[in-house]
Amino acid sequence: MRMIDEEASVDTERAGRGSSATSQVKSAARVLDVLDDIAANGPGTQLQLATRLGIPKSSLHALLRTMCARGWLDTDQTGSIYRLGVHTLTVSSAYLDGDPVLSRANSVMDEIAAATEETVHLGRLEGAEIIYTAKRESKHPLRMYSAVGRRLPAYSTALGRAMLAEMPEDVRDKLVPHEIKSITSQTITDRDALLAIIDKAAQLGYAEESEESCLGVRCFGVALPFSRRSVDALSIAVPISRLKQGREDFIVETLLSVKARLSAMRDNRLAR
Repeated sequence: MRMIDEEASVDTERAGRGSSATSQVKSAARVLDVLDDIAANGPGTQLQLATRLGIPKSSLHALLRTMCARGWLDTDQTGSIYRLGVHTLTVSSAYLDGDPVLSRANSVMDEIAAATEETVHLGRLEGAEIIYTAKRESKHPLRMYSAVGRRLPAYSTALGRAMLAEMPEDVRDKLVPHEIKSITSQTITDRDALLAIIDKAAQLGYAEESEESCLGVRCFGVALPFSRRSVDALSIAVPISRLKQGREDFIVETLLSVKARLSAMRDNRLAR
């Protein structure tokens, strides 16, 4: 405990001197780094986690034991592989239950899913990525990995492009990386072409992508007017094989209709 207290006091002292506006408590930052790493990269041994995070194995040992004792982490039967614990589910469920956008969007997602019989996603922009926050499954078979909590680059998704399209051009420019990585073989990696696509989405009021985040699937998305800055969006994912004549127009019209209706409501805006 002495080591942790010393780390906390050092960072508190630095913050008090105003040396850094982003001073962090080192031990607390390491706890969050462990959770983020396991969420992104999967379970690991103490050595693997130490290597992935660049934390000395000796420092990590006490941290992992404490996190296991508090339910944030769990281990396998051998006690050597660490994975996320049940307490992470408790906290994430509380987040979903208390989020005002999710409660407002539930009925809208149900409506769209019933009308289209396709997969509907709700996503939130965090930095340059989108996080899936809710999902309604298609009534038809659709092999698309889009679990709630999954992250994807905003540039490769209709959800992300729809939100980027609502932002000033200088903000878009900061959120679209100069080196664009492929998610699939169809991902557009030319930055200028991608910015032009987002600009077109701003003019049309909706965004789209075809097989750029999941092969065989085309997605259409609109930003939701729930906050002063658009950070939430809805999308519909459809296998290309089901996009027969007139189907694409119907899906786009459905999304634009919902967006227009929400925009016209006086109480649709949530403080954020």
